[in-house]
Amino acid sequence: MPIAQNVYLLLFSLYWAQGLPVGFMTHALPVILRAEGVSLAHIGGFGLLMLPWSIKIFWAPWVDRFGNHQRGHYRSWIIPTQLLTVIALIALSFLPIHALDQPQYLFLFFIVLMSLNVVGATQDIATDGLAVRILKSEQQHWGNTFQVIGSRLGFIVGGGAVLWMLDWLEWRSTFGIMAVIVLLNSLPILLYQERSHHRVQYPTSSSRQQKWKAITDYVAYYRSSPVLWRWLWVLLTFKVADGLAGPLLKPLMVDLGLSFSQIGLYVTMLGAIAALCGAGLAGALLRTMCRAQALWFFSWLKIMSLAAYAWLAYQYEQQQTVAPIVIYAINAAEDLIAALLLVVMLTVVMQYSRAEYAATDFTFQVAVMATVSGVLYSLSGLIADVLGYTNYLFLIIFIAILCLVTIFRWVRCEK
Repeated sequence: MPIAQNVYLLLFSLYWAQGLPVGFMTHALPVILRAEGVSLAHIGGFGLLMLPWSIKIFWAPWVDRFGNHQRGHYRSWIIPTQLLTVIALIALSFLPIHALDQPQYLFLFFIVLMSLNVVGATQDIATDGLAVRILKSEQQHWGNTFQVIGSRLGFIVGGGAVLWMLDWLEWRSTFGIMAVIVLLNSLPILLYQERSHHRVQYPTSSSRQQKWKAITDYVAYYRSSPVLWRWLWVLLTFKVADGLAGPLLKPLMVDLGLSFSQIGLYVTMLGAIAALCGAGLAGALLRTMCRAQALWFFSWLKIMSLAAYAWLAYQYEQQQTVAPIVIYAINAAEDLIAALLLVVMLTVVMQYSRAEYAATDFTFQVAVMATVSGVLYSLSGLIADVLGYTNYLFLIIFIAILCLVTIFRWVRCEK
């Protein structure tokens, strides 16, 4: 197999394994909770589980700094975290899902899920660093395409397939299958030989003054040019609409009358398949399309998909029947557009990541987006309970249009 294809397969397998638990927590968990009668406010509070993905920048420099030279710098982080993910999934399989109404089981469930996210976030840091290192400029769009395809496939299994399997398999068997899939996806990294690279020399002193200087020196990189400064504002606003809408979309499916199987098969899984198509389409389009123009155009498509959800919410609140196939189509279109946007966004993130700070730069940019999204996710359920589905979604659309200003300013500076 050619070297480039080996690299794409490696990234695909790592992001697939990483997407499994994330898919469960972002797609399956809200549906399960809503079906048990949990309010939108409490579902939004479960966004705290994604906190490690927002704060991982705090230990990303350690991943860049420390690693086993003989086993491969980033590889020596990825393999242990993959195995810890398997252990956490096996531990989850022994927790009784039907006893989650009991505080002690609910707390234990939360702790295991939080541990799973800490491990997954650390694996993500190392994988992103490895990707920045091994992908050449002309390979970046395809590398990020396989990243999105892998993670979306993880969403299919971790989100949609789990909901589907819970209708006919036991909880323990379902999570046992997920653990086996993660283990199988560890084979490519076990066989991969990572090349050695120059290590960044960090200050050895741990004084507060020197730590603060290191932080300010790092942030200065994003203020070193007008393009980078405007790009930082794009990062701060890019996930605002997603964070605000996050706790609403899947619960809306429940309130529209869809079953676990319908949401698992025709919403989550069909949506993830649409996302796979969107990621492949983005990789093909970026061969000829300017990255900045693609980000601007696909952002408008994203707003149109939110408008379609607002229409669904209006139909629900007017007690109008909506054919399930219409719901599936709207969801699939939104997932396809989201994948288009994500591939473009990650390609530009990689473009602005320096080789000597590969994991740190990539993680910082992604963490900025994840932090904004996570904070808004946790708060949005409270607002939605007050405003209702329709009013809140129209508010999100208005805010999303305002956020396009940062992309417009960056595009003008990028030319």
